[in-house]
Amino acid sequence: ATSMAIEGLTCFLCYAILAAVLGMFQFGFNTGVINAPAFVIREFIANCWWSRYNETIDQDLNDFLWAIVVAIFAIGGMIGGFAGGYVGNKVGRRRGLLLNNLIAVGGALFMGLSKLTSSYEMLILGRLVIGVNCGLNTSLVPMYISEIAPLNLRGGLGTVNQLAVTVGLLLSQILGLEPLLGSKGAWNILLGLSIVPALLQMVMLSVCPESPRYLLLTLRQEENAKRALRRFRANVNVEEDIEEMRAEEAADQTVTHFSVIQLIRSSTLTMPLIISIVMQLSQQLSGINAVLYYSTELFVETGIPPAQSKFATMGVGVVMVLMTLVSIPLMDRAGRRTLHLYGLGGMFVFSIFITISLLIKEMMNWMKIMSVISTLCFVIFFAIGPGSIPWMITAELFTQGTRPAAMSIAVFVNWLSNFLVGILYPKMQDVFQNYTFLPFTILLACFWIFTYYLVPETKNKTFEEISAIFHKGSADRRAKRLAAKAKRRSAKANSDE
Repeated sequence: ATSMAIEGLTCFLCYAILAAVLGMFQFGFNTGVINAPAFVIREFIANCWWSRYNETIDQDLNDFLWAIVVAIFAIGGMIGGFAGGYVGNKVGRRRGLLLNNLIAVGGALFMGLSKLTSSYEMLILGRLVIGVNCGLNTSLVPMYISEIAPLNLRGGLGTVNQLAVTVGLLLSQILGLEPLLGSKGAWNILLGLSIVPALLQMVMLSVCPESPRYLLLTLRQEENAKRALRRFRANVNVEEDIEEMRAEEAADQTVTHFSVIQLIRSSTLTMPLIISIVMQLSQQLSGINAVLYYSTELFVETGIPPAQSKFATMGVGVVMVLMTLVSIPLMDRAGRRTLHLYGLGGMFVFSIFITISLLIKEMMNWMKIMSVISTLCFVIFFAIGPGSIPWMITAELFTQGTRPAAMSIAVFVNWLSNFLVGILYPKMQDVFQNYTFLPFTILLACFWIFTYYLVPETKNKTFEEISAIFHKGSADRRAKRLAAKAKRRSAKANSDE
């Protein structure tokens, strides 16, 4: 075996990981693909309305239908993300990904054919279906990668997920440029390109084995699990991996597993759950989705011509990719809480600069450049902290028995708040106009204060140590409540006398 194989990173393992992360590439592509062709899709909706009713569509209705096209993706993601754990356990990680590509093909066809059929309803349905696909991918892909990777590479290979998302986002923005596929005649082809990674993943994954963990622990197929491990490890001796899985199973049997309802009702886990929810909200309600979904329109509002705005939007994608690469080594050097505070603080400052550039764009021509720089810096600070820290902290705040239920709630909250931003941002533009980013600025300040005072540092702490922090806090709060109750009883007794 080569030195790479000795370290665990074999050629076949790299191939399997590449095949799997096409699902996260799909998620990134469909998050950003709607941004650049925003104006031509709005025009398509207006033309559909005219051809049906022979009258001009009301501007508010056009805005609402456009917001639905953007935001319905998150509703699909919520459904898929919530169902991911069930699908992975029922049919397997690899087979779940293969079947999920059929959903992607359906969504891509709906979106690709919407222009030919003059149906914005088909476009909306396609965005919903591809959202379900992407939601399932966000659950199944990390699950498959973590279970085929050797223990020493599991953390590092997990970061490949975020890199695939940002690469997909960037490619969608490049292809969305008007000279390529962002034009009136080609935008539906751009959206329909989702079929390519789906078909490619079906072909590539078809030669990959199922997750060895799933084969051994769920299906009880030890020989098949060993056969899969031998292919991934390029090594006939896989007993060490098998023993590790059996040890994990033994530990799992001693753990009490919580349902979502049990987790919500548990008083000792109330604070970790609140922190997890607020951390997810700090990611989605920070204003980043307003940038990812609507940055082209945002740049036009600051006075940049539409053609140049698309290039500025492409810059957002480039920054996301570069900062993902830069932030990977920072994760273990700086603390999670520290990075999140820096990220939120930087986003707070540059959200103010975005508002300033919108307010005085007519007075100073160079404010156009400032709006682009401010938006790019906003994205940089997002990548430093809120881009990945909420998921890391949610996983670290809970033990093995409570983590699946906590992650289900986190996924639901994340996609729901994603939907709310997508559907409400156009209306916010109408109501707040040049002050559109002000609500995000206020929320960022609230999230920073919450993180500073209530979020513990989880770097280099075991799950037991983190759990002990909250058990102590819960005991202290219970003691204070009992003391306050005793004080009220004493005061009442004295008054009765």
